[in-house]
Amino acid sequence: MSKAEKTAIVTGAGRGIGRAIAISLHKQGYNVVIGYAGNDEAAEETKRLCKDNDIEGEVVTVKGDVSKEDTAMRLLEAALNMNGRVDVIVNNAGITKDNLLARMDEEDFERVVDVNLKGAFLLSKAALRPMMKQRFGRIINISSVVGVHGNAGQANYSASKAGLIGMTKSIAKEIAARNITANAIAPGMIETDMTDVLSDKVKAEINASIPAKRMGTPEDIANAVLFLADEKSSYITGQVLSVDGGMGM
Repeated sequence: MSKAEKTAIVTGAGRGIGRAIAISLHKQGYNVVIGYAGNDEAAEETKRLCKDNDIEGEVVTVKGDVSKEDTAMRLLEAALNMNGRVDVIVNNAGITKDNLLARMDEEDFERVVDVNLKGAFLLSKAALRPMMKQRFGRIINISSVVGVHGNAGQANYSASKAGLIGMTKSIAKEIAARNITANAIAPGMIETDMTDVLSDKVKAEINASIPAKRMGTPEDIANAVLFLADEKSSYITGQVLSVDGGMGM
């Protein structure tokens, strides 16, 4: 099967890492469903950048809250409407509501877990039936270095990303015999809108603390997604691929 016949769903694809993943998959000839929460302009820009590749493959956008089951079903429906398949899902949607644990609101804890972890559960569950029917699938969950090592002021975010790793491993054990893999990627410090607001001094301190001496780019994460999505990676499942310039060593 040529890659032009395959379809991928990427959540949180309006900007940053998700945008880079969507563009990279489309460059490989995938039909792409762009999931996003609220910024219509950003999602349309991702769609435009995909189509600028002049590569065969459809691109559609689906707006919705990934922590709601109806959003997962609409994402799946959009993929199946393209060619009756869903080959790759990338659970990238995520939010932060940072605070020290002693000051963290219960609502902020629940909301981060709902989006970052429950959202991945809902889409993965929805995609399993067509993946099992076609006996092929790639579930790729975007975790974080803080899901592996923790981080002060991010108990909710760390818990959601650590939970994502545990869920990935459990899913992998359940579906490996069906030629479906489930893996997680744990990015380190990546250049995004959130890091753009940091001062040059803070950026220099961060870079000095990373063995690679630089922050990663969204394309670094997208390249890891392409590797795990490829048919040649069929014997890799239940793994956590750290893309962090050596931060986790």
